[in-house]
Amino acid sequence: MPAALVWFRNDLRLADNPALQAALETGFEPIPVYIPAPHEEGKWAPGAASNAWRHRSLKALSHDLHQRGSRLVVRQGDSSQVLRDLIVESGAQALFWNRKYEPATQPRDAAIKQALRAQGFEVRSCNATLLVEPWDVQTKAGGPYKVFTPFYRNVMASLRARALYDAPTSLPAVPDALKGEGIEMLGLAPRLTWDRGFWDTWTPGETGAHEALDVFIDGALRGYLDQRDLPDRVATSMLSPHLHFGEIAPWRVIAQLEGARTAKLDTDIDGFIRQLVWREFAYHLMHHFPQTVEENLNPRFDGFAWEPATPSKLQAWQRGMTGVPIVDAGMRELWHTGVMHNRVRMIVGSFLTKHLRMHWLEGARWFWDTLVDADLANNTLGWQWIGGTGADAAPYFRVFNPVTQAQKFDPQARYIGRWVPELEALPVKVRFAPWESPELLRQLAPSYPRQPIVDLVQGRQAALAAYAGTG
Repeated sequence: MPAALVWFRNDLRLADNPALQAALETGFEPIPVYIPAPHEEGKWAPGAASNAWRHRSLKALSHDLHQRGSRLVVRQGDSSQVLRDLIVESGAQALFWNRKYEPATQPRDAAIKQALRAQGFEVRSCNATLLVEPWDVQTKAGGPYKVFTPFYRNVMASLRARALYDAPTSLPAVPDALKGEGIEMLGLAPRLTWDRGFWDTWTPGETGAHEALDVFIDGALRGYLDQRDLPDRVATSMLSPHLHFGEIAPWRVIAQLEGARTAKLDTDIDGFIRQLVWREFAYHLMHHFPQTVEENLNPRFDGFAWEPATPSKLQAWQRGMTGVPIVDAGMRELWHTGVMHNRVRMIVGSFLTKHLRMHWLEGARWFWDTLVDADLANNTLGWQWIGGTGADAAPYFRVFNPVTQAQKFDPQARYIGRWVPELEALPVKVRFAPWESPELLRQLAPSYPRQPIVDLVQGRQAALAAYAGTG
């Protein structure tokens, strides 16, 4: 049988892998290939936390391939040249891959496809990432959406179930002559074990993704809508990094949710599917407005009066030492686990872009380096939304009050107590705004900042004044 290269990227799974399935169905013996090429990712090469996850996910994929009689061929270099070398060495007659949608990689992939097809080589790209392609959803006027709700309605009205494909039980052996590098040689894993806390929470790889989905359906799905905003408990799916690295297909997630549907779970399932469509919306925006990974979607804010990124204040925010407990709890959770609860992401983002009035890119870059689920589309959408500069960001002038947010969503201060343990000795009511009880703070939490790095009232007023100037 003829051979075909199957180029793995952010689709690190064997089940429901359209490129792999297409190669098999068209009669090719697949040769799995991985090419780390961060220099081709533009300004958004993967961050340290993403690389730590990718290291383990690649090892999991390699193990799964070995179990089926195949192996992953890893080569470093320019993607185009590595693929050409592999085609010559393997005698492959076709190349299959699953699409990436980032502004830097789309033109690269298009150029590779065009060049190889011009030489008569078969090249096919597939969709392994999204429920719908970004270009398949249009407004009635034929343009892209900038508001989520009509986008959501359009997607749901046209959404059709996709076929599910279990991982092949066996795969053809890759010829011994086709050499590759060891995953350990890629330098993705941290030299120092600063990521050790991640793996108390996460299991990268396809098996870990399916286990996370099963755990969610059996547990947190019940009451999801009521509890998803409460950071002191596991009330979300924990699927975001698995989806980003393509360890599970979004359509399989929906299929399993639908299989668990009962009258009692209807609203929770529908609420979670709505969150999946937010992910689709992020990719829709990134495809149609690729400049927004660096620039405001709304040009009204191009002249906005951002404050300079004062190193001391930015570092205090990054390290969870702002003096605002819910903000510090979120930033410390991020550092320890590689993730942050979504409600808290909004709070810390609002604090940075509104109270400190630093450019949303400062936050986007930090999240990019520290999140295991760092996804360019989602990261851009989230930071532009909270900064007021992006799609569906009304009211753009909303400023989250971190104290009242903590009181509402962490009423017993358990989340604060977990991640800011120096405040545990304080009475619960004091933990939300400890600077208001200076003597207790001095006596019971002497290592915690005496005051926030910005006065919350003054910071809010300054933000509103700056937003008033955008009109």
